[in-house]
Amino acid sequence: MIKLQVIGNLGRDCTVNNVNGRTVINFSVAHTERYRDSTTGELKPKTIWVECAYWTEKTAIAPYLKKGTQVYAEGTPDTRSYTTQSGENKISLTLRIQNVQLLGSRPSDNYGQDAMSGGAGSGPDTNSAAGGYSQPGGGSAPGGTDSGGVNGGTADGADDLPF
Repeated sequence: MIKLQVIGNLGRDCTVNNVNGRTVINFSVAHTERYRDSTTGELKPKTIWVECAYWTEKTAIAPYLKKGTQVYAEGTPDTRSYTTQSGENKISLTLRIQNVQLLGSRPSDNYGQDAMSGGAGSGPDTNSAAGGYSQPGGGSAPGGTDSGGVNGGTADGADDLPF
């Protein structure tokens, strides 16, 4: 068995289709890596696109598979042959998804912005307990102010605790 994994951003909103009575969610994932050009020495991006087909009856994830959303997907490779309008025979490689997980979204999106924009509460350690998402408001204490210290005081040493 061959198993492939990809982490990247969706290149377009997903589409949900019914094929022969079965539901399939189609989406494309882009993964960009940077490499150093051997002739010029400059860093250049290289983007690989992976077409994905998720055959499932669980379509509740579909509204969240929007352009720019970062996902983890794993599955097996699947080939499909077809003929173009010019009569040329082609083969396409598709990833037949077995598992997909939402990791976040781009900072330009309105949802999930605090987890990805570098605001308070974001960083390498915030994704471990919350599954990749931070609390609304960027992790501030109730009332919109940060705790400010070990005992919950403000910068001038006063606190609003009743004891």
